[in-house]
Amino acid sequence: MNTADQYLKAVYLAQRLEDGPASTGTLAELLEVSPASVNEMIGKLEERELVEHEKYKGATLTDEGLERAHNALQTYCIIERFLTNVLEVEEFREEARALESVIDETVADRLDTIIDRREECPDCFDAEEDCCAYLEAGSLAE
Repeated sequence: MNTADQYLKAVYLAQRLEDGPASTGTLAELLEVSPASVNEMIGKLEERELVEHEKYKGATLTDEGLERAHNALQTYCIIERFLTNVLEVEEFREEARALESVIDETVADRLDTIIDRREECPDCFDAEEDCCAYLEAGSLAE
């Protein structure tokens, strides 16, 4: 997954949290980057027709952006479930965030064969809790 996919995932989650367009501030908080960095990347994603951005309103995913965000979130969920349910990593969020940018689709697919991923993934991802609502190690969360 690349940086663009991480932003698309964040826009998807922010849209769910805000029940509408994703604000720059929310995206900066989710991604732990500056609002200026968010604005720069949103501009690039808009040029690639993955998001639509309306000044002072926020960013909304296009159909293609939504599909890529869905795939990025599913990859993240696979990593998260592998770390918690197979490796029993307590700091799974930090590890999953670090790994999501280096795990490609092939590795994610192979990890997926080891975990028990729910059919509704990634729609079961709880944006407020920042993890899968059904994560077995949910009690280990920060």
